[in-house]
Amino acid sequence: MESRKILVWFRNDLRLHDNEMLVEAISKSDSILPVYFFDPRHFECTAAEGNKAVHNRFQFLAESVSALRESLKKLGGNLLVITGTPEDHISALVEQYEIAEVYHHREVATEETMVSSNVEDLLWKLRINLKHFIGHTLYNKEDLPFPIKDIPDVFSQFKKKTERDAIVKDCFPAPEQINFVTVEDWGELPECGGAFLTNLSGGEEEGIKHLQELFAAGSEIYIRSSKAHAAQHTFTSKLSPWLAVGALSPRKVYWAVKNAEHQFGANSHFTQLILGLLWRDFFRFMFKKHSVDYFKDIVEIKEFPQTEEYIRNLQEWKDGNTGNPVVDQYMTELNESGFITHTGRLLVATYLIYILKLNWIDGAGYFEQKLIDYSPASNWGNWAYVAGGGKDTRSKNAFDLDKQIKLLDIEVQDI
Repeated sequence: MESRKILVWFRNDLRLHDNEMLVEAISKSDSILPVYFFDPRHFECTAAEGNKAVHNRFQFLAESVSALRESLKKLGGNLLVITGTPEDHISALVEQYEIAEVYHHREVATEETMVSSNVEDLLWKLRINLKHFIGHTLYNKEDLPFPIKDIPDVFSQFKKKTERDAIVKDCFPAPEQINFVTVEDWGELPECGGAFLTNLSGGEEEGIKHLQELFAAGSEIYIRSSKAHAAQHTFTSKLSPWLAVGALSPRKVYWAVKNAEHQFGANSHFTQLILGLLWRDFFRFMFKKHSVDYFKDIVEIKEFPQTEEYIRNLQEWKDGNTGNPVVDQYMTELNESGFITHTGRLLVATYLIYILKLNWIDGAGYFEQKLIDYSPASNWGNWAYVAGGGKDTRSKNAFDLDKQIKLLDIEVQDI
């Protein structure tokens, strides 16, 4: 009897824990072929300014892919690493290894969705099915209290209804045994030079370790700060880089928070973490519902003449040379480490859009280049939200421009 082989196409889901796609592939096959593509459309290894290459993000991603490979090796297998586009290679892999089906996680942003569609068309010609999974959100699509087309466009309504009527499922356990397709050459990870200044390391094990340290006894997360102290001190979990590449599952973070709540009671930092996960879900579902029309729905797209002054102001903002100490400190931190707090992101976006009166799309594009935790839906969704102020100006969750402008006047040592 012919064995059934499934190709597991890893994308932004670089983990063994809480990975329904992987669990399903193992249960429905005799052996699996795990594959990761370093797509040159996203990571051209050059330091050119206009390029999407980001050494920090590339390094973090490469570490995460390498860590996944090591985890699979411990189970007696490996991860096939290919430098090239999925479209150029997946048909040949299917034919070479006699693959019966291909599994992957569906994305929501335009470029990633296009890649899925292209691959699906290629596989269709070979009469091979591309099975889609959705594993990047806290709430499963089918568990929401409304279909995607009816999801509220106002965050506060989305939050209220999901928290009241939807459930967060338990995490899928990491597989303990996997049968792998035999491969002679599993490929090498590409290298990308350049300074790597962030102190965060990629990979599932590192992500789980960071999560455990976050909730360790005596951790900062348990400090109940007064409003006066909170104004000077912004708590940040720094979990987003691992969430962005899928080395950490949002549900694993959620249940870690709930476990801490059960032991120690409610805490504003716990609330902040859950809120962050809900915002991630909200923007992903907004992209799923509206695609790029999401921007047109909430933000007036207008022309910005590329004058010498415009180009100079934009470059000064990018370089952290605006003259505003708060903005400049955050932009310098972004350029050096690839990470700034959510508060910092709101402030520098406010400054670009409302003080410099530049195009928010230029700001979002620069963040895409620089952020180690870049995630299309969250990055572009947050920028559009700041630029448009949300659909419901009465919402208590709506962007508060006046508050942000006032924060731009605080002393730099308060950050």
